[in-house]
Amino acid sequence: MDDTRHDPAHQDDGTPFDHEPSGGWGSLEGIARITGEAKPSAVAIKILGELNKPGGVMCSSCAWAKPAKPSPFEFCENGAKATLWELDRRRVGADFFKARTLTDLRGWHDHDLESAGRLSEPLRYDPAQDTYVATSWEDAFAGIGQELRAMPPAEQVFYASGHAGLEASYLYALFARAMGHQNLPQSSNMCHETTSVNLKTAIGTPVGTCTLEDFDHCDAIFFFGQNTGTNSPRFLHNIKAAVDRGAKVVVFNPVRERGLIEFADPQSPAQMTVASPTKMSEHYFQVKPGGDIAVLAGMMKCVLTAEDTAPGTILDQAFLDQHTTGMDEAMAAIRAADWAEIEAQSGLSRAMIEQAAQVYLKADKVIGIYGMGLTQHVNGWLNLGMLVNLLLLRGNIGKPGAGISPVRGHSNVQGQRTVGIGEKSSHMPADKLRELFGIEAPTTDGMNAVAACEGLLEGRVKAMISLGGNLLRALPDRERMETAWPKLRLTVHVATKLNRSHLVPGEVSYILPCIGRTDRDVQAGGEQVISMEDTFSHIYGSVGGAKPPSAHLRSELAIVAGMAEAALPSNPALRWRDWTANYDLVRDLIAETFPDDFADFNDRLMQPGGFYRGNPARDRVWKTQSGKAQFTTPTTLSALGAAPQGDTGMTLITLRSNDQFNTTIYGFSDRLRGLEGSRMVLMMNRGEIARLDLQEGQTVAVETQCDDGIDRRVEGLSVTAYDLPPGCVAGYYPELNPLVPLGYHEKNSGTPAYKGTPVRIIA
Repeated sequence: MDDTRHDPAHQDDGTPFDHEPSGGWGSLEGIARITGEAKPSAVAIKILGELNKPGGVMCSSCAWAKPAKPSPFEFCENGAKATLWELDRRRVGADFFKARTLTDLRGWHDHDLESAGRLSEPLRYDPAQDTYVATSWEDAFAGIGQELRAMPPAEQVFYASGHAGLEASYLYALFARAMGHQNLPQSSNMCHETTSVNLKTAIGTPVGTCTLEDFDHCDAIFFFGQNTGTNSPRFLHNIKAAVDRGAKVVVFNPVRERGLIEFADPQSPAQMTVASPTKMSEHYFQVKPGGDIAVLAGMMKCVLTAEDTAPGTILDQAFLDQHTTGMDEAMAAIRAADWAEIEAQSGLSRAMIEQAAQVYLKADKVIGIYGMGLTQHVNGWLNLGMLVNLLLLRGNIGKPGAGISPVRGHSNVQGQRTVGIGEKSSHMPADKLRELFGIEAPTTDGMNAVAACEGLLEGRVKAMISLGGNLLRALPDRERMETAWPKLRLTVHVATKLNRSHLVPGEVSYILPCIGRTDRDVQAGGEQVISMEDTFSHIYGSVGGAKPPSAHLRSELAIVAGMAEAALPSNPALRWRDWTANYDLVRDLIAETFPDDFADFNDRLMQPGGFYRGNPARDRVWKTQSGKAQFTTPTTLSALGAAPQGDTGMTLITLRSNDQFNTTIYGFSDRLRGLEGSRMVLMMNRGEIARLDLQEGQTVAVETQCDDGIDRRVEGLSVTAYDLPPGCVAGYYPELNPLVPLGYHEKNSGTPAYKGTPVRIIA
């Protein structure tokens, strides 16, 4: 096996890079460090022992599956960090703010804000003192209700972060539509909305087709733009098991990520002591940013050539004839694609792409994995379409051991969409809303994240309710957003910890502290269970085990219900208090609203391994316009919306560190990349540093090369040598978000193009 960049004999060029495997002692050291900082309550060990197991807490980190037969320790470094971070002993209430204005706190680092501790009481912004003061739940709900009733529904936006359980999410979606709007942006708008929109067009489903069991039977796994070791480390165990039984792994990613190079299983005494780590990838190719379309075109040319050489032996012609449409036009464009252009756009040689194609051709059952390296591009639609094309050619969608599998980041981001959080009428059936609640749902589509931000800049949005998250920090064009945000009439944050979004209040602003996933949720009807959906469309119940950090906290569901009851006119069908007392009643409503997915919801809630809500494409039922899987004809070989210009022009990709989950910064160690300390770094290869006459450690600024009349710049970045393809630079999200224009996004979904923004470097 080799972990190549541009040739099989790739040699380390001496740039920062952790030569230790992912997992191993490093992951345990990372967990120990967070334990020392957060000093979690004594129940932490018990909760970690039950994490992702039937009857326990479902991890609040990524959306990876929870197996029916879990391992002794069914959590990873990221999951442990998220759990310990939530079980923090420190507290933030009104006393914390007595000596601190928001102006003061805006000078704190994101890490320090969250390190202050768990929010412990409801708070209201006092503009006279520029700080938050204590308020009661009754006054908070009354104030929010008064503000919402006073403004047209079109001016209200209800954002959700992807954390809240299915029950609270369903009521949140219902609340918005009862108010008269569908302005329900969600965190997926910033990451996997490209999937939700474009997979549905291609194969009729907005989610992946694989289940966990497919990894037990696949012959090959192809990764595109997904960093398993940092973003979903429990997945490494499944990859290792597949490699151990002979499956081949091929990776395309501009950055060499340790998780897909080698892995030492922390649960293996041998690998933690004397045995060698598992070599994960057969081939690891560092494709240029935006070059995946060219790679996939080259691989398909190889498949077609093999079929031409041995007709009837390569393509799954019976599957193609029965289940697909558009193949002839798409493959004509593939045959016409020029190898020189493919090499130029991908940054890889023809020989490398042929190596990858040989792995595909020798495998009967293939899984295509992808992450935000495919979705966060202007032409992300074509990235996905081309990957679907490749899989369709040999029938690798809709059979065991094969399929397309986006890896979702947040724990319930997929489930929230399933139960109605979304800007379209199709996300929550109008006939059910009428039948169950007497509500005439709006017929006009609402705003996603980009549209909501455009509305804010234009003065059309007046209220921003945030069910979790750190939206202002996660958005592109952050400096423009932070300037416009205070013009909002109302901002409301449902949260467990303080974050930067809380420091930019509207004219009227509240922080409503909620219990976390790890906390016991006791309501009038007794102890409650919440549920979530994983990346494989399985639904799980989650039971908190810790005493909430304050008696003043309420559950996310109780807070949604409290706001809704205060804002909406009386309607006997909207039983907010009954639903708060007993979440079973909400699950019954979910089952009535979405019977195909949630029949017998309460009876199946605690099923080990979760219950599968199904996926028509997995059964080769294609809910597309044509009734068949749709081939996509390529119109370009680059996913970039704009190429960098001039000698100093480069393509920017943003990254998350090993010490980070979304906008939560646990610390300043990017252990798996060999980087420590400041996050204000700009990574590029040594050849580019020399070409641009820069020095390692030199401080530079970066400007956006988008000609829209707006200057975007981030200063104070330290030039850091790193093994990247020529022509690109990398830096951390969210620090470099100000460089990504709001209007520079995937064309069908509005997903920001964080992985392919043209920039220039200024010495």
